[in-house]
Amino acid sequence: MQDLTMQWGSNPVLDQVSLLMNPGERIAIVGPSGCGKSTVLRLLAGLLLPTEGKISLFGKNQDYLRLDQSHPPDVRLVFQNPALLGSLTVEENVGFLLMKNHRLTHKDIRELVMTCLKEVGLYDVADKFPGQLSGGMQKRVSFARALIHDPHLEESAMPLLLYDEPTAGLDPVACTRIEDLIVKTTQVARGCSMVVSHVQSTIERCSKRVLMLYGGKFQWDGSIEEFKESKNPYVNQFRTGSLKGPMQPTDS
Repeated sequence: MQDLTMQWGSNPVLDQVSLLMNPGERIAIVGPSGCGKSTVLRLLAGLLLPTEGKISLFGKNQDYLRLDQSHPPDVRLVFQNPALLGSLTVEENVGFLLMKNHRLTHKDIRELVMTCLKEVGLYDVADKFPGQLSGGMQKRVSFARALIHDPHLEESAMPLLLYDEPTAGLDPVACTRIEDLIVKTTQVARGCSMVVSHVQSTIERCSKRVLMLYGGKFQWDGSIEEFKESKNPYVNQFRTGSLKGPMQPTDS
């Protein structure tokens, strides 16, 4: 991301921010609600185009929305909500794009789906519908969907996996399971990842590098070890939840 600005109305959500993500990195973006963290993910996923500036993924400039590209980059976004199609089975949800492309047989797709479901610890659910699963299981299905890949396509060196508040609203045990899945999914896909989260354990367990976003800019950038000890006023206020500091509370 180079000198990137995203503006809604008269105020920029992102104001000339720049970011270089290196192969194999696991990054967390933190900051208060409404500061633009999810906007960063949607820009990288090709769901939005910036008002100004440049985005380059795998060495290719992103001048068009993902849906307008014949060969979009390998970016996989896991939403806060599992975003499963209720009228389709788990197998059909996980293998949706493969079935849509008509390059593989049903048997081949089912084998790929079952492999991905096993990777996230799900068994005997392929023929069930999302409504028959718990919320935590639905979220794991969405992780399986992020893992699946068409073997006929040329693989990118490292797919980019994006996670938007993956543990929001979950109990501590469920958080641990999902955090383990984020690390495992990134490793299995041989990719790099970016996590947006307010949950301290998710930030600390799923990332190696942390960026603090506030006021449309990255106010701090450092390792997870530095994040835990930093005296930076933005980081310190976020980590302690204090009302005193440079970040002003909002009603959002």
